[in-house]
Formats: sequence, C-alpha cells, structure tokens
Amino acid sequence: MAQQFLDVKREKVRDSSLREYSRHLLKNWKPLHGFPIHKIERRSIAAVLGDLAKRPVAAARARSTLISLFAWAVREGYLDVNPAAGTNNPDTHVSRDRTLTDAELVAVWNACRDDDYGRIVKLLILTGQRMREIGGLSWSELDQDTGKWRLPAARAKNKREHELTLPGMAWGIIGQVRRRPLTDRLFGASGKIGFTNWDEAKKALDHRCPISHWTLHDLRRTVATKLAEAPEDGGLGVKPHVVEALLNHISGHKSGVAGIYNRASYQAEVRTALAMWADYVHANIAGAERKIIPMERIKPISA
Repeated sequence: MAQQFLDVKREKVRDSSLREYSRHLLKNWKPLHGFPIHKIERRSIAAVLGDLAKRPVAAARARSTLISLFAWAVREGYLDVNPAAGTNNPDTHVSRDRTLTDAELVAVWNACRDDDYGRIVKLLILTGQRMREIGGLSWSELDQDTGKWRLPAARAKNKREHELTLPGMAWGIIGQVRRRPLTDRLFGASGKIGFTNWDEAKKALDHRCPISHWTLHDLRRTVATKLAEAPEDGGLGVKPHVVEALLNHISGHKSGVAGIYNRASYQAEVRTALAMWADYVHANIAGAERKIIPMERIKPISA
C-alpha cells in the first residue's frame, strides 16, 4: 500500500518531496510493514512514534506522511477511518505563526558560519524564499549582469517559474561561493539536488544560537510579515499582492479566477520591496539608524 501511495505521488510532487515520503514510509515506518493496512491500530503507530521521538521534528514529519497515506487509503476505500490522525504530534513546539523578532533575526545571522548552510540561511533571510529552492540553487539560474535569479518551474513548489532581482547583499553572499567542478549547484555535496544536510546543520546552528524554538520556514514567514506590516507598526508597508508575488504564492490575489486573468508579475514592485528589505536587514545587523522609506511613499524602480 505504501508503494502504491508513492506511485500516485510520483506524478504530483517534486522529486525532493517524493524522496522524503519514501524515507518516512519505507524506513521510519518499516515496523508496520508486516501488517495489512486495515489491521494497523493507533497504539501500534504510537509505539513506533515513541521510538522516533528522539528527533521530534523528523518524527512529526514521519507522522504527517503516514497520516497522508492513511487519508489516501480512506479515499480509495481500503479503510473507514484514519488510525494515525488521532496520535500525538511528537514535536510539541510546532507553530505555524512563529515570526522572529529583529533581535532574533540578527542573532541567527551572526551565528551563521562562512559555509554552505550559513550562506543558505542568510539568503533565506534576504529573499524569503523556500529552503530547498535556495539549497538547490544553480549557477545557470543566476544572471549577475541583470541581477536576476530565475527559478525554473521544475524546481518551484507550485510548479511556476519565478524571477527575482536579488539585492546587492544577496549577490555579495553568492560571490563568496566557489564554483565546483562537475556540478552546476552552488551548495551541498550532491551535484544533483544541492544541499541535503538540513537536520544536522540546523542542530549545530541552534547550539550556537539558542533562541526559542524556530524553523527555517519561520524566516519566510518573518520576511512576509515584516514586509506587509504597516510602517507605524515597524513594518515596510508593502502591499499584499506584491508580497505574494515576491514569495511566489498563488493564493490570495492570485488564486481562483483572479489567478486565471491576473498574469502580472509586479517585477518592479517586487524588486523595490526586496531592496527595501535588504536595507532593513542591514540596518539591524549593523546597528545603524534605519533609513527605510515605507513602500507607499516611494515610486517603484523601473524595470
């Protein structure tokens, strides 16, 4: 049943997501392989989760994958109920609304080392993009003459090509990366998929930067929140549709019928917003007086 589920997902998700599903179902949940799917009980799942709980975040992801498998099995008629849905989440610190304060953001930045992971985290802070999209960066996607990064649809989570004009601070970080033979990737030991050592590198960063529980995805949420907040609340006043375009979101202003007819990329506005955000980050890191002008008070940079 797990293999059938993976075969279905193969046509619907990115290769990196399929590898993660496979690792969870074929490795982490191997103790359940000897049972018919309709014979697997919640207590059996809880017992395996208990063994996986030494790594709470990884265990939570394994649980989420198993829930998805059983949900698919219910829809296919193999089960009446999802036995994994009522289990406890091993990661009690999971939060979908965590944003970092300015001080926390600076602490993370300063704790980053001059290595692949450190550069990835800094680029996540500066761009608000997804971690695997940055971790899999290729030289062929970058055009320093125009300052643009073109993320191909095949690597984007939503399968939509995405183009950003990166700020100077981001190019400064990219400029520290040495080209390696036989690979187009900037980061990671794997020339095929880029950076992969996420868990161990995050643990090491947390050891150097002991702020309260946070994830790399919280950086993306922090960027979006700070951009959108009103200037009187300490934000940059960027319009929601520009933030969505920057993040390559297809919800909100680009969802449903609006997404069919509204093909605007808001390139000029996104370029301005990213430049403003880089200035904001630099001011906090340097401890300098902020010279940020709210979005509604400036004209977009011409394309």
